[in-house]
Amino acid sequence: MEVFGKAIEDYYKGVRKKKLISHSSLGSREAVPVSHFFRTFEQMPLLEQQALQLCRGRILDIGCGAGSHCLELQSRGLECTGLDSSEKALQVAVNRGVRKSIHSKILDLKVGEFDTLLLLMNGIGLAGSLAELSGFLRHLGSLIPDKGQILLDSSDVIYLFEEDSDGGYWVPGNVSYYGEIQYNWEYEGVRGSSFPWLFVDFKTLADEAEKANLSAELIAEGEHFDYLARLQKLK
Repeated sequence: MEVFGKAIEDYYKGVRKKKLISHSSLGSREAVPVSHFFRTFEQMPLLEQQALQLCRGRILDIGCGAGSHCLELQSRGLECTGLDSSEKALQVAVNRGVRKSIHSKILDLKVGEFDTLLLLMNGIGLAGSLAELSGFLRHLGSLIPDKGQILLDSSDVIYLFEEDSDGGYWVPGNVSYYGEIQYNWEYEGVRGSSFPWLFVDFKTLADEAEKANLSAELIAEGEHFDYLARLQKLK
């Protein structure tokens, strides 16, 4: 992920002509504007804006990147801690003004209690696979109190696959769930290691959340198969 971190670091330092490329196991190659990770609240999609407006108490922004969500929450007087596994990206977040930060993978964070866990820009993808999702959610649940909340957005990516004549979809046989996609970043001609990323439809998310003793509430739906959800502990 330090390929990603280097792109974030360069952009912060004013080096903005180099391209960050995303490669996926679906065969796509996409240039991602690094400015995307430095957006203001007004530049964020509506679902992200809604999620930030729902934040309360002590907040942990998981996969905070350059810290844009934390900075917006701080500007509202809220306490937000940014967590990221990329040391370079996290340092940029700190340099931009994020007051509290944790350099760690979320599964390695064993202590701490937060009122709101924030996983935006499909942060639930960190679960990696559907088989690991309920365990991932169970770990997140261990970091919030009984009245805490987990706010996340994701997408139902079935639209990426070819529909056949009977209304079904052709999905590669090498994955157990169609939302399991492998990615790697490329920057300055250097490609980072491949990593698994999960996109999950809301019904599947709700089913897996229940296994982790969490309820799932659909907060809002976007214009392109995306949605915002809130998870809370079951009573």
